[in-house]
Amino acid sequence: MSKLLEEFQEYLKKMNQYEHVLTLLYWDMKTCTPKLGQEGHVEALTHFSTEVFAMSTSEQMGEMLTELAKPAEYDALTDTWKFIVTRMKRDFDRNKRIPADLYKTYVQTQAEAGNIWVDAKEKSDFSLFAPYLQKMIDLTVEMAGYTDPGVEVYDALLNQYEEGMDSATIDGLFEALKKDLIPFVKEILAKQKPENPAFKGYFDPDGQRKVQDLLLDYIGFRRDAGSVGETEHPFTLNFCSKDVRLTNHYYENNPLSSIFSAVHEGGHAIFEQNINPEYDNTVAGSCDYMGLHESQSRFYENILGRNKNFWLPIYDKLGELLPAFKEIPLETFYQEINHVQNSFIRVNADEVTYCFHIILRYEMEKAIFRDHVPVGDLPTLWNQKMQDYLQITPADDAQGILQDMHWSDGGFGYFPSYLLGSIYDGMLLDTLQEELGNVDELLKNGKIKDITAWLNQKIHWYGNTRKPKDAIKAVCGKEISAEPLIRYFKEKYSEIYDIQI
Repeated sequence: MSKLLEEFQEYLKKMNQYEHVLTLLYWDMKTCTPKLGQEGHVEALTHFSTEVFAMSTSEQMGEMLTELAKPAEYDALTDTWKFIVTRMKRDFDRNKRIPADLYKTYVQTQAEAGNIWVDAKEKSDFSLFAPYLQKMIDLTVEMAGYTDPGVEVYDALLNQYEEGMDSATIDGLFEALKKDLIPFVKEILAKQKPENPAFKGYFDPDGQRKVQDLLLDYIGFRRDAGSVGETEHPFTLNFCSKDVRLTNHYYENNPLSSIFSAVHEGGHAIFEQNINPEYDNTVAGSCDYMGLHESQSRFYENILGRNKNFWLPIYDKLGELLPAFKEIPLETFYQEINHVQNSFIRVNADEVTYCFHIILRYEMEKAIFRDHVPVGDLPTLWNQKMQDYLQITPADDAQGILQDMHWSDGGFGYFPSYLLGSIYDGMLLDTLQEELGNVDELLKNGKIKDITAWLNQKIHWYGNTRKPKDAIKAVCGKEISAEPLIRYFKEKYSEIYDIQI
């Protein structure tokens, strides 16, 4: 190892220590910091974020990356370190263009907006959040002007979350889904089943927590490298592959929400726990391609978790932990978790109409950044699109435009990743069944960890080192297409709802 590489690794180690503190601050803010303590955490978060940004854009960092990129040094690097140097040089060149004061303002506003969003959602009052949303939009546009000069803003944002994706590609995929799913959902709703009262009533949150633990252990979440917290909006974060944390939220009258959030966030966490440990604390590690990440969480939640055979080996245990389920036959449970209906809340939507929730948000973001729709008009536009795609209108802002936290932290361009993840899942399911056999049989026989091991090998191990299009091509041998997902929906739900296809 050269002296320069040793110096570079020591520099990264110091940066990682700051980033470790940042991650811990964010976790603490979201899980247990009291309301009056938030301000102090925001100040600390801003300070350490600014320090990391300064280190990542310093002259010393630039000089080391420039020297490491020269053939004399670069050719002697391992493949892992070649990737790290190349990626960090690219990010350095982008971030170096951002003024330090602008970055500091962005981080501080991001934290403040997140706290205001919680308050606005609780009060169902968009007017409280609107000024902060405007600030985040303005700062996002300004930042993109520095990081991606000459690139249309929304395409730049999409590329930040799913490199290689632009709105033209996404438009084609989403239009294919709309073409097939809009009429198919109308057929399903024509055979709509009544609400089942068995799923109403009180479900002990402590019992729900125990169910969550059961599910996480069952799908392969490692307790020695992970932990669980509680937040308003479930999420997953990680320090490295050895410390991955997820959260959940427990509704007394809606146990299915926490059940499927557990499986969803568990999918994210399993991805992070099984990345090549050689990549820990480097840009090769934690995967920042959000569509690829969502493909894993949604594969566990929907492709596996909403399959009746997933529950066969553990359904009795569910009844032991939440006794109301002892009185609900598995077939009834299966019908309920695949009950297609137009609903207001994205995270509680069935897997078919969920597509419309994402398309709505994608079109909202295009309206913000391309059509420059005023912030004050966004709730009306949101409600109109809810009516267009789901034939329902939210009763208030909490049920509508305030239901997601993503815009409060500047996550514009993130939402399409959820549906891209589902599109990848259709392709992954086809390939998994070609290589491992029928997924129904695997699940029926309790072999879900065989599926987890397959995903570990095919997707997780590579962490951040493969772009989504490359990863899907490497695993499935095909270009990205919505056709497998559409076929999966039609085959599954035509049987459930007795529809001829």
